[in-house]
Formats: sequence, structure tokens, C-alpha cells
Amino acid sequence: MTVTGSPFKTDQVLEDIATYTAAPTPFSETARTTARYVLMDTIGCGILALRFPECTKLLGPIAPGTVVPDGARVPGTPYVLDPVRAAFNIGCMNRWLDYNDTWLAAEWGHPSDNLAAILASADYISRQNRSKGKPALVMRQVLDAMIKAHEIQGVLALGNSLNRHGLDHVLFVKVASAAVSCALFGGNEKEIAAAVSQAWIDSSSLRTYRHAPSTGSRKSWAAGDAAARGVQLALMTLRGEMGYPRALSSPKWGFQDVLYGGKPLRLDRPLGAYVMENVLFKVSYPAEFHGQTALEAAIRLHPDVADRLDEIERIEIITHESAIRIIDKTGPLHNPADRDHCMQYIVAIGLIHGTLNAGHYEDEASRDPRIDRLRGKMDIRESKVYSRDYLDPEKRSIASSVQVFFTDGSETPRVAVEYPLGHKKRRDEAFPLIMDKFRENLRTRFPEKRVNRILQLNSDEQRLLSMPVDEWMELFTSIESRGSYELDS
Repeated sequence: MTVTGSPFKTDQVLEDIATYTAAPTPFSETARTTARYVLMDTIGCGILALRFPECTKLLGPIAPGTVVPDGARVPGTPYVLDPVRAAFNIGCMNRWLDYNDTWLAAEWGHPSDNLAAILASADYISRQNRSKGKPALVMRQVLDAMIKAHEIQGVLALGNSLNRHGLDHVLFVKVASAAVSCALFGGNEKEIAAAVSQAWIDSSSLRTYRHAPSTGSRKSWAAGDAAARGVQLALMTLRGEMGYPRALSSPKWGFQDVLYGGKPLRLDRPLGAYVMENVLFKVSYPAEFHGQTALEAAIRLHPDVADRLDEIERIEIITHESAIRIIDKTGPLHNPADRDHCMQYIVAIGLIHGTLNAGHYEDEASRDPRIDRLRGKMDIRESKVYSRDYLDPEKRSIASSVQVFFTDGSETPRVAVEYPLGHKKRRDEAFPLIMDKFRENLRTRFPEKRVNRILQLNSDEQRLLSMPVDEWMELFTSIESRGSYELDS
């Protein structure tokens, strides 16, 4: 296959992504059911984020007051935007609280970040179709696009570590969003390959904003930016813009030679539905996923330590190498984005409060002197077994253990958690709690009558699959609920 506008053979990774995206795929019941929960959980996280002015100040059109006729809606807001700007808005909301799904491999990321591109594109297409007397897309197409976007991003992440080259994982969001949005807009296999090649040519932002001493709020809108760019590149391609078939492999000037140490990019397994079937949910706690098992362990220890915090001499955390590389932080933490990516902070909150919510990262909560006292007593060490099992595709564990030692020589039991609540091995336990989380998140923005309608519809998989996309989006944006969602900013 050649990319549009070029005589050269396409890089194999680009070709495989394009072929997979363009082809109809019979997905498993497990994949579709999981996608439905990802849809609810991700939109719920976005709705909850509208409580935070630091998020809402970034939303809306670039030029205030701009409204796009029959444009894409932004859930929980009155905004009607072009699909590129809508993708940024939706992605910014969904990602703001670091509370949506997660994928851990050689590269890390949040595959549901692609939902921003999918919903913005699908709503825009549906409303434009309606205005021309054509049928809207249906939610089955949204769920199938989600499965494909998860797979593209997640399988790229299995064997390709951007972080070891200082690059941010949102490049894989841009690639996946470009592919699936191009397909939703009617792009063929060659056009999808061209759009994806443009995403690789764009390359990636640096990880600067994810690491001390520069951790900042850009990490909360970087995925929205990548999803929006993916939509933009897809639309440009469909207007005839050429692609670059050797975007990865061109000697000296391709992505691999310039930014990836000369190593070839690869897909470690055939593209199907593996990622959606195995994706991780942040069910109860908005914390960086590598710290979820340590947080669960700390919460289990809370009853044993809550009345003895002043007697603690040492706290021992044993975890896997990736957690140490990403979220082992000492010294001052400057903002919520810094705190929610600090293992010590997360564990301290769990020990002190027996829970964790987004408010615990805010400045007021962080002033509690007990937090830094406990952080100063923590010793983090790697378990080679935990690190090995983390990368084992048959286990995919994210194990950590926590034990507390007191000044009188006594100690708590060592609490080890191998699989967090959001792991595939704990789906039966997690799904009811994800529904509870969705309900509570919706209640922060919508009246109870609307909440019940949304819950009823999304609980009925067959009804959801056949529902027009624009009607589904209307549930989150119609006039009936507007009195309850004025923006906070």
C-alpha cells in the first residue's frame, strides 16, 4: 500500500494500523461491555472535573462567543464547537482529574483519552448529517471506535517506550485519534495511513510537565490537545493533504532515527480487542495508577495507624520499578499535578484519612503537616518479582506492599496488593462500583431526573448500541439540565 500523494511503500506499522482501522471487526461481548463501562466512567470523570475552575477556564471556543451551527457539543456545558476544538474541550475535562482508565506497559497512558476525538467527530458528523436529511451515526460506532483506539494506543505501548526517550505518551493518543476519527469521517485505508503518518511527523511533547521539579497542569490537558490534533490531521487529510509513508523509517529524518534512538517501532501483537478487554479502571481513587495498589494497602492499614501517627518511626513501601521511576518523589510538591503523581503523598493520605479524593490534592488539604512528616519517614524499594510480573502479559500486575513500624518496636502486618480494584481480574467487584461512581459524578452537574435517565439508558447495552450519537449527547447538554450546569469559571 502507498500513502496518498506518495509512490513509496508505507511503513509496516502505519499500514497495519490503517488496515485494522478501516476494516469491520467483530468484537467480543467482553470488549463491548468493557467499552460501555469505559464510556460511562470517562464521561463521568469529565463531568466531575467541571467543578474545578482551573479546568473550566480552558474550555469553550478560542474566540469567546463563537458558536458553530450544528457543531459538536461539550458534555455538561453550553458549548457548540467545531470538532477539533470540541475534542480539546472533552479531552481536557475527561483527563483533568487523572481518574479515567489506564494502560501500563513499556509505555503508560490512558486509552480513553481518545474518546474526546471520537465523541467530537461522531456528534459533529451526526448533526451535520441530520441537517442534510441523512441518518446520524449510532453509539455502536462510537464503542467500536473506542475499542480500536484503545487497541492502537495500547499495543503501541506494549513494546515502545516513549518515556525512556523523554517523550510523552500522548503521541500514541494523537496517532490513535487520527486513525479512528479519519475512519469516522469516511476515510479509506490509504487516507487513514496518511493521517497517521502526519501524527508521527508531528511527534510528541516532552514529558517535562510530568516530572519534578516542573510538574504542572499541562499534564491534565495534554491528551485533549493530542486528540484535537488527531482530528485536525484527519480532516486535513480528507481534504487531500498528502501523507508521509516513511514517517517512521526515513534514514536520518524519520521518527525512529531522530527521536527513538534508531530503533524500529513495532506492534507486539496483532490488532484486535486485547487492550479494551484488559484495560485498567481507576474505580475509587484519583491517583496515578502505579500508586493504586500502595494506596489500597495504606487504606487497609488506616485503622491500625490512625491513632498512632505520631508514633510512626518508618514506613516501608515495596513496589515495581516503573512506580519508582515515575512517582517516587521527595521534597516540596508545588501543585495538585505534582501531588497526584507522588507515591509518598498518595500513601500518606491513605494512612491519615482512610480514603482519597480529588480534594486531597488541593492546596488547603496539602497544608496538613502530618502529610510531609509521614512522607519523610517513607522508604521505597523495588521488588524484582513485582517488576517482572508488571511486564508479564499473562499477569499484568501492579503490585505494591506497605508496612508501618512504630517507635516502641511494634509493627503492622505487611499489606500486599497484587492487582488493583480496576484490574481485569477484579471486574465483577469493580463494575457495580463504576456505576456508583458514574452516578455520583453525574449528580455534581445534573438534576436527579436526568441522572436516572442517563443511568437507565447506559445500563441497557442493546438499547445504547442502537441509539443515535446526537441523541446520546443531548442527554448531557439539553435545555432541561442547563440550570444545573453553569460553568464555575
